[in-house]
Amino acid sequence: MLQIKNVYKTFNPGTINEKKALRNLNLTLEDGDFVTVIGGNGAGKSTMLNMIAGVFPPDAGKILIDDIDVTRLPEHKRAAYLGRVFQDPMMGTAADMWIEENMALAAGRGEKRGLHWAIKNKQREEFKELLKELDLGLENRLSTKVGLLSGGQRQALTLLMATMKRPKLLLLDEHTAALDPKTAAKVLELSEKLIREEGLTALMITHNMKDAIHYGNRLIMMNEGQIILDIKGEEKKKLTVEDLLRAFTRLSGNEFVNDRALLAK
Repeated sequence: MLQIKNVYKTFNPGTINEKKALRNLNLTLEDGDFVTVIGGNGAGKSTMLNMIAGVFPPDAGKILIDDIDVTRLPEHKRAAYLGRVFQDPMMGTAADMWIEENMALAAGRGEKRGLHWAIKNKQREEFKELLKELDLGLENRLSTKVGLLSGGQRQALTLLMATMKRPKLLLLDEHTAALDPKTAAKVLELSEKLIREEGLTALMITHNMKDAIHYGNRLIMMNEGQIILDIKGEEKKKLTVEDLLRAFTRLSGNEFVNDRALLAK
């Protein structure tokens, strides 16, 4: 479902601020994989997700989604293939639009636009049924502006919108990092439920090592723009946070440096 082949990315090349973000990165995700991604500061995690999403092109290499070469495809043209939830709950939704208006936009992702009533009664009922699954009471607030929702409600809505069209690949970019622990746990449970029930392929960056171990069927660790550890199946289930820290030190030759990850372990 996803192939990253020999991808390189350097920011500010030839200057004092040169940063080699990705170095010959290779990664393949099979259909239905739920992969968690962890790494130290500046490991290249977010750069990898931004590269997949088309925020900027790679300097070299290829990116394929479901065997479609999207390497040079602009960000807006990848919307038909991808769903994405950002770290900031304020992103991914339009604050001044109603909940149902936001959902209508998500429902029309990748489709041709035309002149018609934006939201039909049948579609409104479908939105209510989807919102009931969140168990947040939002099904009775369709005409509420999204900007009035809490961070957790907004992130849950963004997650629902990102999965409405069953994307070929779901990108979760530390999507619970800005939430309090209780709300973060609920959003993570919802994420796992949607991924499992819809049979989605997902890539989730997290700073929480426990979450990286608990969720998904596969875990990768990045360092200096490369994947240094790739564990799945029973081997992943047996992991502990201490195992991950030891593996990082052994494979990179350095101590793990990510304040939020260490605080969350």
